[in-house]
Amino acid sequence: MTMAAQPPSSADTLQTTGDHALVPVSTSRILSAPEFQHLADVPEEAQWFANIDNPNTRRAYQADLAGFIQFTGIQSPTEFRQVTRSHILAWRADLEKQHLSGSTIRRKLAALASLFEYLCNENAVTHNPVKGVKRPRVESQVGKTPALTNAQARQLLDAPLADTLKGKRDRAILSVLLHHGLRREEVTNLKVKDFAQADRSGPRMRVWGKGGKVRYLPIHPTTLKLVANYLKAAGHGNQPCHWLFQSVSHHTSSELNGGLTPGAVYSEVVKRYMTPLKITGDNLGPHALRATAATCALENQADIAKVQEWLGHANINTTRIYDRRETRMPDSPTFKVKY
Repeated sequence: MTMAAQPPSSADTLQTTGDHALVPVSTSRILSAPEFQHLADVPEEAQWFANIDNPNTRRAYQADLAGFIQFTGIQSPTEFRQVTRSHILAWRADLEKQHLSGSTIRRKLAALASLFEYLCNENAVTHNPVKGVKRPRVESQVGKTPALTNAQARQLLDAPLADTLKGKRDRAILSVLLHHGLRREEVTNLKVKDFAQADRSGPRMRVWGKGGKVRYLPIHPTTLKLVANYLKAAGHGNQPCHWLFQSVSHHTSSELNGGLTPGAVYSEVVKRYMTPLKITGDNLGPHALRATAATCALENQADIAKVQEWLGHANINTTRIYDRRETRMPDSPTFKVKY
């Protein structure tokens, strides 16, 4: 005896899927019909922006595109599809009138080019109007961020008090920065479990870099000792999921609290000790210690490809910005001329 087919329940409906038979599909939904239609109507321009994971990249692109929107008077995302190369050229000319640096103009054009490349891939536009627009030449391959001298770096490492919790923490942070070339964000992302991971060749530090890329760095013996001293004083060394470096007032807090911000690493640690030591100069900003570490490594014969991997650079040309060996005064042909 054959069994009669059971009709779909009230919670189901029938859907045809290509050549397949009708199958019951649940009609319960999380999105309401208006919400579903709203998401279907989201323009590609907004989808492109929402798909940028790195918060720093999002902020930079948002600022750059806001300038282009203000210049062109764009009122809605779909108006991007009416942009021509003439609009790009006019914007570039306006940026040049503002006396912006060549690297800044290049970055702004790159942000716009990224948007239009996405729109091309989504068939929202027929071509990328930024493609072929000449970009300013970069003034120099030498980085503008100055590096500290070896004497200044030693002064900075010794500046925090060695017998207070804040001093122990700050000595450890400065050592991580100067001995490993980390970005401020990378320092704040470190957790206890990321530090001193076991390895056959010695303890390593797991660093979460840009774009979620992970690299493992051998730990300098001085850093290893300073971090151990700090964790012993702070009391959270047995809490693997806690932030490694925490606010002194919250050093026993949970994973979600107490961690330092990148801004605090610069203002409360780096600048806090550089100012009394009178370590000042043009462009001596948050990136100075990373530039110092890279420059010192290269001057001491580190292989530039190894330094690229060490710093987490995607392109070796970025690493070359820190290579100041050819520009050192004693090596200049000026001092080789003898009459």
